[in-house]
Amino acid sequence: MREIKGIHHVTAIAGPAQENLDFYAGVLGLRLVKKSVNQDDPGTYHLFYADAEGHPGTDLTFFPWAQMAPSRDGYGLSSEVSLTVPPGSLNFWSERLERYGATTGAAEVRFGQDALPVIDPHGLHVALVESKDLLSRAFTPWDGSPIPVEHQIRGLESARLVERDLVVTTSFLSNAMGFQHIGTEGEWHRYGLMAHSEGLAAASPGHVEAYSSGQYVDVRETPTAQRGAWGIGSIHHIAWRVADGAHQLEMRGRVTKEGARPTPVIDRFWFKSVYFLEPGGVLFELATDGPGFAVDEDRAHLGETLVLPPWLEPDRAAIEVQLPKLVMSNES
Repeated sequence: MREIKGIHHVTAIAGPAQENLDFYAGVLGLRLVKKSVNQDDPGTYHLFYADAEGHPGTDLTFFPWAQMAPSRDGYGLSSEVSLTVPPGSLNFWSERLERYGATTGAAEVRFGQDALPVIDPHGLHVALVESKDLLSRAFTPWDGSPIPVEHQIRGLESARLVERDLVVTTSFLSNAMGFQHIGTEGEWHRYGLMAHSEGLAAASPGHVEAYSSGQYVDVRETPTAQRGAWGIGSIHHIAWRVADGAHQLEMRGRVTKEGARPTPVIDRFWFKSVYFLEPGGVLFELATDGPGFAVDEDRAHLGETLVLPPWLEPDRAAIEVQLPKLVMSNES
């Protein structure tokens, strides 16, 4: 039985699209690798930020639903996404974020890793986390980034989940998805994927260093909290990597067996998707690695124009008139 390979992408809800672009491409220096629309709400952008080639696991995406209310904290949501940066980078990032007026928290140490909490312009909780295992993941630096290569964000590090019942969610993570408990630090419980350490030496559970960036989550139990709600500044879903369609169907069967009610396979053109709620209420996705973002654009020009899947092309004129114009930031 094949396990999932780690995080494929994380999708969040943003406010105005231009402000989102200015922060993630202009301040954080990620590449806009795909400018498309929400396929279930085509009058809304779907913006994909990643490394230069859009490798699975480097991809943070947004639905800019500026008309929504702010999110409501509580259980049943993913409360933070973290991004990988090279060791020794946090001083650079702290100074840069301060220069651009970003809201940052005090630096922390999480399970032995240095982390800098950040709140983006629309309230999304993000953390930059120094990781030592950069060679374990695919990454292509972007020459057009305002960030020097030695400090560029390498991809998705992890996500945090807030749950009403810890055991219900962690049992599902273990039984259905192949996670193992790594350790507990304060109120956070870390679960990781040992099966896909991708080049790291094998080690027993409890050795945090054996778990690659992009292949673990932190879970916190809040039994007396209210139910959280999506809104501007919240994570919409976490997508997990599966190798191909056969692997996706295998995993779909496993999560069904453990009580989830997954959707049929949905063709998103750049990958295929299956969605389901884990038992605590967080929306998960199983996403295939391919065919990838270069299937309909030259790699040198990813994200430069509005790209639609073939079935939406007949509606292009009507879609374009609903979307605000976007201008690439010149931050440096």
